[in-house]
Amino acid sequence: MIRHALAPVLPAAADALRIPRTLAGASGVALTFDDGPHPEGTPAVLELLARAGARATFFVIGEQVARRPALVAEIVAQGHAIGLHGHRHRLQLRVGAHAIKDDLQRGRAAIEDATGSQPHWHRPPYGVYSAAGLRAATDAGLRPLLWSRWGKDWRKHTTPERIAARATAEIAAGDVILLHDADFYSSAGSYRRTIEALPLVIAELKRRVISTVLPV
Repeated sequence: MIRHALAPVLPAAADALRIPRTLAGASGVALTFDDGPHPEGTPAVLELLARAGARATFFVIGEQVARRPALVAEIVAQGHAIGLHGHRHRLQLRVGAHAIKDDLQRGRAAIEDATGSQPHWHRPPYGVYSAAGLRAATDAGLRPLLWSRWGKDWRKHTTPERIAARATAEIAAGDVILLHDADFYSSAGSYRRTIEALPLVIAELKRRVISTVLPV
């Protein structure tokens, strides 16, 4: 159980559990956004991505998808991918196996209702799998994906510059960047700093001649 909790921050733990943190063989990096869709944060992120000609993967929460299905459909219409982050944003270590399975089913159903298709990727809340949660995701045909770079943009006292610097530190092809387009489960207004940081992140990727890629 401890290894599952450490997987987001310790590569060895993720490797032992065979939970990918990077995209093997990718020529660029993957931009990923968790916790949406958000009525303000998600449209702003979509606009910035469109200006940059970049694609991303949005790991959405089912209960937020049910509130804003048209926004999720717009994410797909603009060429981005949808991943499942759960129906509710709950730590799997505190949830039983049956409840986790039900959560996955409800989250997938919400995405399918909004987009007409099912997600292929899965990332648990907080990036933490329980043994039952990892088994339930793979049994459902979902592909787990954590991250190798993160901006820690949920923090209350961070800045856009710090977010961008953390997200791109020692960045390399195949890395997966974690950011958030919503503040439902983090400090209030945190998505605003992410919006300010995103152009800095994209500019740094372009400076290093690293393209963004869409995991499919």
